[in-house]
Amino acid sequence: MTKDNTPDNAENLKFEPDTQEQDAETVPAQGSDAELLDEENEGEGSFPDMDENMFAQVQEMMSKMEKADELEKENADLRGRLGRLAADFESYRRRTQEDVSAAESSGKAKAAEALMPVYDDLDRALMMGSGDPAKLIPGVQAVQATVLRVFAQLGLEATGKQGEHFDPQWHEALQVLPGDQDDTIAQVYQLGFKMGDKLVRPARVAVHKKS
Repeated sequence: MTKDNTPDNAENLKFEPDTQEQDAETVPAQGSDAELLDEENEGEGSFPDMDENMFAQVQEMMSKMEKADELEKENADLRGRLGRLAADFESYRRRTQEDVSAAESSGKAKAAEALMPVYDDLDRALMMGSGDPAKLIPGVQAVQATVLRVFAQLGLEATGKQGEHFDPQWHEALQVLPGDQDDTIAQVYQLGFKMGDKLVRPARVAVHKKS
């Protein structure tokens, strides 16, 4: 008999299945194609929300920038108006000062012009009195009349004449003298003046009082 070349343990040899097929059967399923598509769609669904939020933020920022530009323009306009107003006020103040100075100069000139006749009367009284002192009194009286006339032109009215009724609003009593007529001016120490309802200087007088 021929010797069988089959190894002794041929009976014990078993054919094992393909390990790749076995691994394929044992690997757990990682999800169907539909599930994978759903997950992708879910991922894609979040991007529109993100885009809307970003777009809203961009719009809000642009709106704020536009408001900031408008405010800057308003501020620039206000600064310009304020500068013009300050310049106008400075011009008005300068013109007012010039008008006040001109009015003061005009008032002084008019007052000096009104007093010139007084000077002329005094000059004539001194010339007349230098040769004859008796003529000095009429000259001084003429000067006094001229002064009162100038005061009247300026709106001043004399008050506190002898025999006038005593009025404490216009008169100041320095002395009380007995007399038949009560509250009348007995003597004038200093003539007073008023301008309308305004007291310029009170008259200083002596007043009669019945005893």
